[in-house]
Amino acid sequence: MNAPISVSELNRYVAAYLEQNENLNQVQVKGEISGLKAYPSGHLYFSIKDANASVSCVMFKSQVMKLRFKPVDGTAVIVTAKASVYDRDGKFQLYVNLMQADGLGDLYLAYEQLKSRLQAEGLFDPTHKLPVPRLPKAVGVVTSPAGAVIRDIIHVLSRRYPNFKLQLIPVQVQGDGSAASIAAAIDRFNILNTVDVLIVGRGGGSMEDLWAFNEEVVARSVFRSKIPVISAVGHETDFTICDFVADVRAATPSAAAELAMPVRAEEEAKIINIQARLRLALQKRSQLETQHLDSLINRPVLVQPLKIIEDKQKDLNFLLNLLSTAALSRLNVADRNLAIMAGKLDALSPLKVLSRGYSVVRDQTGQTIQSTAFVQKDDLIDVWLSDGILGCTVQQIKERKF
Repeated sequence: MNAPISVSELNRYVAAYLEQNENLNQVQVKGEISGLKAYPSGHLYFSIKDANASVSCVMFKSQVMKLRFKPVDGTAVIVTAKASVYDRDGKFQLYVNLMQADGLGDLYLAYEQLKSRLQAEGLFDPTHKLPVPRLPKAVGVVTSPAGAVIRDIIHVLSRRYPNFKLQLIPVQVQGDGSAASIAAAIDRFNILNTVDVLIVGRGGGSMEDLWAFNEEVVARSVFRSKIPVISAVGHETDFTICDFVADVRAATPSAAAELAMPVRAEEEAKIINIQARLRLALQKRSQLETQHLDSLINRPVLVQPLKIIEDKQKDLNFLLNLLSTAALSRLNVADRNLAIMAGKLDALSPLKVLSRGYSVVRDQTGQTIQSTAFVQKDDLIDVWLSDGILGCTVQQIKERKF
């Protein structure tokens, strides 16, 4: 029997033994991700499980950065890893170098994940879409300067609008750094603000070839663009994230050029048509206004303006005579009524009564004395006659007997 060894020595021995096994040094394992934890360091810790078992895994930051999709619990994956034992606790685990989606494929899974996330954020919402101008002064293109795309766009624009203006910012459309190149070109056009519409695209290819247009950095630059963007990536059946975010999606780059610029001959024909309709409308309006003017000229007020004044003067004189007659008649009636009322008033006048031998007796305050009850012996009173006033002293009060 060998001499006893420490736990650390045992763990190191087992780890070295496993790492010397070629079958375990580069092993592929498939299963479902479970208990995934992402640490601030950038490392991932998780388990791979099937229906009957699970195994712990670790994937360091340098390998995580190469992933095309975001691992989440429940994702079916195939990992390429090295089997070993962690010295500190003797835990068996896989050190993952590569990870790929099982079934769908890495690119498709990454595509669906980003598409769902951006759609939830509202980047595909039609309310954010900008209208493409009907007749842009200049067209901007973001694509490779060497491919067939730029030649097709120039050919279509030349055919549709011979004196078109085009500005190209050449970019890399495939491979490392292509997404950043495309996004930077879109941002650059917005800073320059020298074009009215942008065509962003490339020719057809595999999903791998078109991947730059599925990157989030491109989607964000398209969304924040203040210049309308036409996405023209691949062929008619190809759909990229750029297509969903763009203001308009074109089936091909040639179709994008057709959407960006109208046919000059058609526009000129429309202008000629509008001019003819405008000329006809002006002629009709002129005829109507001429007829209206003739109608006004033939009106009596303009043909014999003095006669109308004379007729109005006669009407005025007639009305003045009526008013004078009515006023005189009203005045005569008022005079008669005044004489009648004056006679009635004269008959009721106190002076008239006094002239017939009657008098009015008043006390010193001027109040009329109507009864002997209001005076006493020796009171001073005034007796009002028709031609003067008598100042008297009451010598005697006698009761009148009928």
